[in-house]
Amino acid sequence: MAVMNLSNIEFFLILGRAVFLVFSFALAAVTFTGWRRATRRQTEEVMAQNRALLEQLTDLGSRLASTDQRVAQLAERLEQPQSRTASVPPGPQGYQIAIRLARGGASAEELVSGCGLTRSEAELVRRLHGPPRPELRQAS
Repeated sequence: MAVMNLSNIEFFLILGRAVFLVFSFALAAVTFTGWRRATRRQTEEVMAQNRALLEQLTDLGSRLASTDQRVAQLAERLEQPQSRTASVPPGPQGYQIAIRLARGGASAEELVSGCGLTRSEAELVRRLHGPPRPELRQAS
């Protein structure tokens, strides 16, 4: 009977080990399945965030391109008036030069092109500071 009891005890120990192993494998399978689902869910979230970031990046790229175009246009606008006024001397100096040229007998066209005066300004400077015209001497 002692031999039987010992075999029953060994049988129950082996049975207990088998149940423990099956339970451990089942628990591991459930745990790994949960980890896999969590990983898949996190991957999908990361991919969704990446898509949103790519859309924002594309939008920012297009905005940057349009801003570059606007800046280029503004730079052109700023350069154009400077290039026009760069050849024209400043106001008082331009008038001084125009007066000297008019005293030397320069025409109104020369005053307009050389000093940056308008046509009416050039004619006025020529009348005030230019040599007297012969037709005006005869009339007086």
